[in-house]
Order: sequence, then structure tokens, then C-alpha cells
Amino acid sequence: MTEVIHLDGVSVSRGGKKILGPITWTVNEGERWVILGPNGAGKTTLFALCATQMHPTTGSVRVLGSTLGKIDVFELRPRIGLMGPAINTALPEDETVLDVVLTAAYAILGRWQEPYELWDESRAQGLLTTLGVRELATRKYFTLSDGEKKRALIARALMADPELLLLDEPTAGLDLGGREDLLKRFDALAADPKSPATLMITHHIEEIPAGSTHALLLKNGEAISQGQIASVITAENLSSAYDMAINVSVLNNRYSANAIN
Repeated sequence: MTEVIHLDGVSVSRGGKKILGPITWTVNEGERWVILGPNGAGKTTLFALCATQMHPTTGSVRVLGSTLGKIDVFELRPRIGLMGPAINTALPEDETVLDVVLTAAYAILGRWQEPYELWDESRAQGLLTTLGVRELATRKYFTLSDGEKKRALIARALMADPELLLLDEPTAGLDLGGREDLLKRFDALAADPKSPATLMITHHIEEIPAGSTHALLLKNGEAISQGQIASVITAENLSSAYDMAINVSVLNNRYSANAIN
């Protein structure tokens, strides 16, 4: 089984305070991981390590066979599809939806004078179709609704045919219909044997796609459970993570949770 991410004894400290770790964790090709935990658990820091946007304070991080600190991350990043809120603030205000997707081929934000082939535009249009927003290709990105923006950013994350796909709360803020439609599209992606290994951060287990295979549960910067999703998303583990009694239900590979009074 091909290793996609490997963290070995990784810790991250800021201002003398440890915010993540120590953690040892491996993601393999074909796996669909969800990362959960309370606010401040270390999810965003872990995401930044996997996206090569941060280096660990101690330990080693290997992404797609390369160790951070021993490779030019700008050569590695085009192999990683990334969707997160930070991209929103970095996009030019006049960028069209099609160009938001296209520029991922060069791992840049904002189209300038770089050349694109007809194949690039066809792929971008196809991804927008897959995500249900093809008709928005010529619209200015900043005129879209939150749900439409998320779909466009997921299409962008897939543009360069990545070997690793990182999604930071892709369904957060969507209404019920928008969330369920997007989760169905994730399920279709997960069923494709050619789709990349995926990591998704979420705050709510109701937002976990049915096609997810593994989960990592964080608390206070440490992994309290990791592995096959059914062994991680349990009442016992969630109750421990959130310091309250929680009941977990599963129906058609979809999870839900509620506090026990």
C-alpha cells in the first residue's frame, strides 16, 4: 500500500506552547480520512502540515514521499489539491469562476499571462459540471453564494489531478439541501478508484461523507483515536473528546450525534 502522508513523532509549538502533538499518523493511497475534534484541538495545524504550509517543531512530516525541510515545497504543492477558507481572501476580486479553477494548474491564485491549452479549459469546465456549477463559469467568483464558492473551490482543488486532496470544512455554512447534494458528489468521487487520497476537516459528524474510510479524532493537540471510521466515531470516543455524554447513530453509513441529558 502506497503511503501518502506520514507523521512521525510530530509536534508543533508556538510561543512556548505546544499546539499539536506528539502525533504519529499515516494516510495511504485510496483512503478517505475525516479529521474531527473540538475547537483548539489542532485540526487546522495538522491541515497546514499536510498542505506543506507549515513545518513541525519536532518530528518529521513526509508528504507524497518527500520529507518537509528536505524538498522545495513549491515543487510539491501542485501535486496537492487544497480547498480552504484562506483561498477566498487571496483571490483577485475580478477573477472569473473558470479562471479560479484554471489557475490551479500552476498552483497560483490569479490569472496573469501563463498559457493554457484547450485541454486545461475542457478539464476545468468538466469539473465545474461535476460539481454542478458549470453555468457559473463566466461569473465573477465574488458574486457567488457561499455554496457556489465551495463547489468552485473543490473543482479548483481537483484541477491538477492531485495525488492528495485536502478539504477544510467543505460543507460548513451550507443549507441542508446544499450540504446533502455536495456530500452525494463526494460519495461519487470516493467511489472512483482513480480519485486521490482525501483528508477532510469537519466539526460535525453529520457532514461526514458516506464514502469515508478512516477518521482521526483530536483533543488538546493529541490523537485520542485513529483508524477505521467505525472504530473511531463512537459514543465513547466522542464523549471523551468533547467532555460530555454523547450518543452516536449510524444510518446508511451516515453519522449523527446528540448530547445525552
